[in-house]
Amino acid sequence: MVSLLVAVIITALIFDFINGFHDAANAIATVVSTGVMTVRTAVFIAGVLNFAGGIAGTAVAKTIAAGFADPGNVDQFVVLAALIGGIVWNLLTWWWGIPSSSSHALIGGLCGAVVAHAGISAFKWGALGQKVLVPLVVSPLLGFLFAFLFMLGLLWLVRRRKPALVDRNARRLQLLSACSMAFSHGSNDAQKAMGIITLAITAYVAAGHGGGLPHWFVPHGEGEVPQWVVFACAIAIGVGTMAGGKRIIKTMGSKIIRISPLQGFAAETSGALTIMVASRYGVPVSTTHVINACIMGVGAVKRFSAVRWGVAGNIFIAWVLTIPMAAAIAFGSMLLLDLFR
Repeated sequence: MVSLLVAVIITALIFDFINGFHDAANAIATVVSTGVMTVRTAVFIAGVLNFAGGIAGTAVAKTIAAGFADPGNVDQFVVLAALIGGIVWNLLTWWWGIPSSSSHALIGGLCGAVVAHAGISAFKWGALGQKVLVPLVVSPLLGFLFAFLFMLGLLWLVRRRKPALVDRNARRLQLLSACSMAFSHGSNDAQKAMGIITLAITAYVAAGHGGGLPHWFVPHGEGEVPQWVVFACAIAIGVGTMAGGKRIIKTMGSKIIRISPLQGFAAETSGALTIMVASRYGVPVSTTHVINACIMGVGAVKRFSAVRWGVAGNIFIAWVLTIPMAAAIAFGSMLLLDLFR
């Protein structure tokens, strides 16, 4: 059983790594597309700040660890199936260049795996609605609205400035906003793998197998995250971000709308603030959804036709499909894994 737990932990860290390169564009697409940074420099800085954000708190991790299923209804095979669901969907959308949500892929995977193992009633559907589905709608809307209003305010402030001066200053400000976005991404997304590893360890202990585990290895209290888990996941997502994600950077940085440095600053600042508030209250929002909505928001200020709504529509379809598709993959994976018990 220990070997299975180790395999689950390694798989969770692989998911975290994939989350990093899949979502690298969340933090750096705008700063790269405006020419403020090269891809290589941007992904390195974003990776470091993803790590810093990852060790900044555990509120979201506690939600994942205890918010959607009781440890008694979970075992290592369930967690492994959930991770397979999230990883497969992430890789598919990465290959297609669609910025889907790693967060919702993981939660969808957990949903499918728990239902396949213990039945529909074993999953906390109320928590899914309150903690996932409502934020799925509200957080992008807030990001869009905040970015739209923030961009309007910035344009009013610089209305009498020379365009060259505005552009130069906006490039400097965009360095700060991109760093804030990278930090906020780590503060929310790195915690999802922390939560799933904590859930796996808690389920292992609840099954009566925790006697031989060292004191520092196991959680001490419901939803508490061991420090080694915090640092391991923060490192994994940071290294994953450094691995890049050029396909999605292209989609977010130019296919939705071609943005200026001032627009990039507005989008990143709006996105970072929205995500940090969610992280503070333990809400596992999709950083992908939020920053995409913010990019659309700043683009809509110029004119609504400036946003390529066809591309945005394809992204929206991926948003809708992520939870059920990851759940379906995890459900099937759980049925297959049951054959090896």
